[in-house]
Amino acid sequence: MTAGETPIPGDTHRAIEATFRIERARLIAGLARLVRDVGLAEELAQDALVMALAEWPRSGVPARPGAWLMTVAKRRAIDAVRRDRMRERKHQEIARTLDEVSDDAVEAIDAAMDDDLGDELLGLIFTACHPMLSPDARAALTLRVVGGLTTDEIARAFLASEATIAQRIVRAKKAIAKAGLAFETPRGAERAARLPSVLEVIYLIFNEGYAATAGDDLVRPGLCLEARRLGRMLAARMPKDSETLGLLALMEIQASRLRARTGPDGAFVPLTEQDRARWDRLSIRQGLDALARAEALAGPQASDWGPYVLQAALAACHARARRAADTDWPRIAALYDQLRAVAPSPVVDLNRAIAHSMAFGPDAGLRLLDALADVTVLRGYAPLPAARGDFLFRAGRRAEARSEFQAAAALARNLRERDFLLARAEACGDAARS
Repeated sequence: MTAGETPIPGDTHRAIEATFRIERARLIAGLARLVRDVGLAEELAQDALVMALAEWPRSGVPARPGAWLMTVAKRRAIDAVRRDRMRERKHQEIARTLDEVSDDAVEAIDAAMDDDLGDELLGLIFTACHPMLSPDARAALTLRVVGGLTTDEIARAFLASEATIAQRIVRAKKAIAKAGLAFETPRGAERAARLPSVLEVIYLIFNEGYAATAGDDLVRPGLCLEARRLGRMLAARMPKDSETLGLLALMEIQASRLRARTGPDGAFVPLTEQDRARWDRLSIRQGLDALARAEALAGPQASDWGPYVLQAALAACHARARRAADTDWPRIAALYDQLRAVAPSPVVDLNRAIAHSMAFGPDAGLRLLDALADVTVLRGYAPLPAARGDFLFRAGRRAEARSEFQAAAALARNLRERDFLLARAEACGDAARS
């Protein structure tokens, strides 16, 4: 802040930042469609935020903040391109495109971004999931641009280093800019080919909202809401695709538990201890309806289902249990066996071990965990020692459980998760003394 500037009141500053978080993805999507460069679109969106921070404390937040931000960003793009117009033919083409976009058209773009079909946002996601990019690069770029996640958060989601993720994102942006891709939703075979990556990214965004990898808050509901909105857009476009419906069902059912996942003080409440009266029954019903449609399309047997239909069926087992004691753990274990067959991964193996421990006893879970001891990507992954601690605790091996919970807490990046694990470690000592 320079001399003579008036500081922005804290509440106003937070309101502006909250508005920007809401509008950010749609703003970048609309700008990317205009300038055909994701990196430039991000820069322009950030410039618009800086202008909002300077202007809105004096004038107030406009009635249509998305349109205001888009207008400012578009004008800055025109100024930048005009300065460089003689350098590069591509910039001349972009400048002509931008010059043709009237302020009325900008408002129309903002209205389209608010539309349930959200062409610009879906176009951005499908472009970021172009087959010329590696699967990991597609997911990392979309999580950064659409989900607004930091490189550290994405690295945690992928069990990769922050430097690796940063390099993937930079390379992906350069590749898209160099190819001059149109930021639009493809059709036919091309859309079908990109769909698995799009579904994966949407679910990764949802998961970061459902269980934040770092920070003070356990959940980030805004990310869950955005992922569900994207899922609904896709389901509206592709009502006969079982996996799209399966993902939507999974997110709706999982989201029904958001309010019950934390206590009044923000502390983590595990699934088996949640107050199920706080679960959102409407969201559960919507999820079960989507699951029924997905199952009807995929086939009557679990062996016919894809990974998202299987995961939705897993979530439905919990949603249908009015009490934790009513949970059909043998069915959950069987569904995880099937999920492992169609979508094998170390995290699926870990969750499968948890399910088997609940269905068949802690020793069964421990045997499955032993097979994961040397899996490289699970080293430093807090849920692994946390699961072992839980199995050992239920097996009566309190001292060993305490050590595992302490190790998990040391690895946890989320404050609420760390506090929960430390409390469990302390409970091991209390149980041993009683």
